[in-house]
Parts: sequence; C-alpha cells; structure tokens
Amino acid sequence: MFPSNKNNTSNSKLQASSSSTSDLLKKVRKIEIKTRGLSNQIFSGEYHSAFKGRGMAFSEVREYQHGDEVRTIDWNVTARFGHPYVKVFEEERELTVMLIVDVSGSKEFGTQQKSKQELATEICAVLAFSAITNNDKVGVIFFSDQIEKFIPPKKGRSHILMIIRDLIDFEPESKGTDIDQALKYFNNVIKKRCTAFLLSDFVSSNNFENAIKIANRKHDLIALKLYDKAEEELPNIGLVPMLDAETEAIQWVNTSSKTVQKEYKIKALKQRDYLQSTFKKGGIDNTQIGTHEDYVKPLMALFKRRGAK
Repeated sequence: MFPSNKNNTSNSKLQASSSSTSDLLKKVRKIEIKTRGLSNQIFSGEYHSAFKGRGMAFSEVREYQHGDEVRTIDWNVTARFGHPYVKVFEEERELTVMLIVDVSGSKEFGTQQKSKQELATEICAVLAFSAITNNDKVGVIFFSDQIEKFIPPKKGRSHILMIIRDLIDFEPESKGTDIDQALKYFNNVIKKRCTAFLLSDFVSSNNFENAIKIANRKHDLIALKLYDKAEEELPNIGLVPMLDAETEAIQWVNTSSKTVQKEYKIKALKQRDYLQSTFKKGGIDNTQIGTHEDYVKPLMALFKRRGAK
C-alpha cells in the first residue's frame, strides 16, 4: 500500500491560493497608493465643486455682520435679543455615487499603456476615493449583457478596497454588452437621486438612447467612454486574424489594404458621432479617455466644466 498524497495536493492548492491572494492584495495596495494620492492632491476640490449636494440646510444663527443679506435675518431671534441675528445655511453634502462598469469581453482589449479594464479600475478608484473624502457613499454595478454584480452604496476605506479588488479580479459570466439593460436595472435598484458614472466603450448590442435619457432625468449621469487607438485607426500589420472579444468570432483582415483601413476609420468615426449625438440629446456630461493617455487631464477638464455651470 502506498501512502496517500491528498495532503500534499491540498497543501499545494492552499499555497497557490495564498500566493494568488497575496498578489491580488499587492495590486489593490498599489492602486490605492496611486489613486488615493491623486484624489487627495488633485481631484477632491474639483470633485466637490463639480458634484453638488442635495441643497442647503439650516446650520445655526449668528449675529448680523456688515454685508449679510437682509433676507437671512432671523426675526424671532432678533426680537428676543434686541439686535439682528441671521440664519446660516450649509450645503447638504452627502451624495450617493454609483459606478456603472462595463465588464464585457472587450474590457481586456488594449494595445497601448494599459487595457480598458486597467484604465477603468484606476478611474473608478480615483472617483471612489474622491467620493469618500467628501463623505459620500459609493456603490457599483458590474454589467455585460446581463447584470453581473451589484455592490450597494456604503462609506469607508475598507468598502473602497473591496470595490478595487473586484475591479481587478472579477470574472463576468457573459462577454456581451447591453447598456440598455444596465441602465434599467440601475434606475430600479437606486431609488433616490444620485450621481452615476457609466464607464464603457459603448459598443452595445441594443439601442440605449431612451434608457440614457430616462436615467439622466432621474439621476445625474456622466458617461466616460474608454477606448483604444487601435479601435479607431487600424494598424498596418498585414493579414491577421481578429477575435471579437464579445462573440469570440475570428475574422481574417488584411490591415495593409487602404480600402479596409478607410472603411474601418469611417465606421469608427460614425460610432463616435452617434455617441456624441446620443449624449447631447440625453443632456449627458461626458468625456473620452484612451488607454494611451493619462486620465487625469480629461477628468479634470470634465470636473471644471461641471463646476463652471
């Protein structure tokens, strides 16, 4: 009789699992250090200006000072003390911020500095840390052509780190994209008005024009289009097999053909124009962020545009 090797197998699996968990935690920590620093140093003030609270709430009364508006005088307190007092109001700051993240097959695409998934992870982390710095709640919806996961809004660093971990490590069940379904789910699950960031390449199987309008009427919806240069301009690399990440269909394409390159670019420009038209009709604030560029500049520009409104 030979001794059983079950214990050795179990130990190997535990070691592999431990190593995998350790690597994941290192990735989470690395993203936290980078994005939390950006949030504290750059984004927090702009975020506060760009995303307003629910209105003004009474805070206290104080003695009238030169320059105070007459309409803020509290006449009851003034009568009681014999000289003028004014009401002081503060912004009701607390918001709920939802991150609606496309985790379809195309998220892994990237020919530049990073993949769309890596880009989405860092942007979400920056937004999440900016939110909790301003005492806002953060929640997430992961979607493909189905709802993959819903993380209810909460506050706190540990909650944000859990979100970052899922952004890095989450494996969707499906590879397609259905923005219409994602927005309908979002409208149903989040009842009170919130600020929502929709991160996607916006290549969807269904038309989402109506859903995006409805979502923006009920909430404050911001669209962040993530893209890669190779999706807009075909690189000249000869005859190559191209895999559709969402359907897994393979098609051979002659990237050296001027006709193919032209048709590819025209299609990309039409898609871009369609998106801009959709966002404009729906009153959606939006920006485009490429895998080849630093996301700080387009995000800051978006925040400043909103803050100036």
